[in-house]
Amino acid sequence: MPQDVKAHPAELADATAPADEMELAPAAAREQLEGWIPPLATDAEIRDALEKAFDYRGDITVTLKDGSRIEGYLFDRRPGPTLTDCRVRLFPKDRDEKVSVSYADVARLEFTGRDTAAGKSWETWVRKYNEKKAAGETDIRLEPEKLD
Repeated sequence: MPQDVKAHPAELADATAPADEMELAPAAAREQLEGWIPPLATDAEIRDALEKAFDYRGDITVTLKDGSRIEGYLFDRRPGPTLTDCRVRLFPKDRDEKVSVSYADVARLEFTGRDTAAGKSWETWVRKYNEKKAAGETDIRLEPEKLD
């Protein structure tokens, strides 16, 4: 094969190896954020924590500087040059409206809800499939985990 032409990944695999024995690419590492209360001492820590909250697939609790608390799902963030210009938007757990909060108003952040994406990687699915297959099961179906 010419050096300037890249082979398709399937052409590189050992054609004699069973598909379930081929090497899998490792999944991206996920931080365990459930239960975490990040430090919010600097602007960078506030920005970083709220960015992680955006990627989190569970509820968070935001305590504002006025003492009020909002528990819900963070679905949007809008960056800006200063904390006052940055905003996050949440679906509160206790009402049917979207709430917008300035980063500058955040006093405390808690990752309080269950991370619904935890353990849902392709590697986990393959491992469970292989365990069932090795146990002699046939007609294997991996059902999705029930949400609370």
